[in-house]
Amino acid sequence: MRQKDAFAPIHFYATAPYMCSYLPERSARSQVALTRIIETPAAAPEADFNADLAAAYGALVQHGFRRSGTYVYRPHCDECRACVPVRLPVARFVPDRAQRRALRQHAELVAHNSPLVFDEEHFELYRRYLRQRHPRGGMDDDSPEQYQQFLLQSPVESFMVEFRDGAALRMVSIVDRLEDGLSSVYTFYDPDLPRASFGTYGILWQIEACRQLRLPYLYLGYWIAEARKMAYKVRFRPIEGYRDGQWREITPDTP
Repeated sequence: MRQKDAFAPIHFYATAPYMCSYLPERSARSQVALTRIIETPAAAPEADFNADLAAAYGALVQHGFRRSGTYVYRPHCDECRACVPVRLPVARFVPDRAQRRALRQHAELVAHNSPLVFDEEHFELYRRYLRQRHPRGGMDDDSPEQYQQFLLQSPVESFMVEFRDGAALRMVSIVDRLEDGLSSVYTFYDPDLPRASFGTYGILWQIEACRQLRLPYLYLGYWIAEARKMAYKVRFRPIEGYRDGQWREITPDTP
């Protein structure tokens, strides 16, 4: 499918304003992309892969969208442009000192890829992670059904990666496969090990996965300069941000 045709089956709408979860003093809106397939209950983990939808979703990601479950969106705020879609050109990435240390620290972790399936052990790790790292964030008491809607429903080609240290589950990542890269959907990890740098290691693993698959980009969602919890993303360099319809490199002095 040519990119100019990729948006043909997609309809867009803007949500009503709601409280921003990253900058609480501000209101936010989203632009939502709807297709016939995304709207149907068939968009579940066991649904057949749809190449047309995958091409459309890949084109959306190239224009700053990402997904949460079957909900595909990008920020569309009235007076704020703080959310910047970011991606890593993996061929040019060189780890810094702290990232090399994370690679050494977790060299014994064993990664295993699987389809998106519910696992009680994964769910309990997810709840522990949210309760300690994102308390009162609105998701720290999710039910199994909410967890599955958020992470285990995907209308595109997605997979789950679990990382174990022996028998101990340390981290789980949900990843989408695109034509030009991987998109990091969500990662949660053991919150009880201080200074473990699991999140850093998870991104480094996905960078290497892109290289092994000969995919040029790793998409990392949104970066907000004013949000401390998002600062880690721009520590991976070089990194590109999508602004004014173009991907441009973000530098330390980028406003």
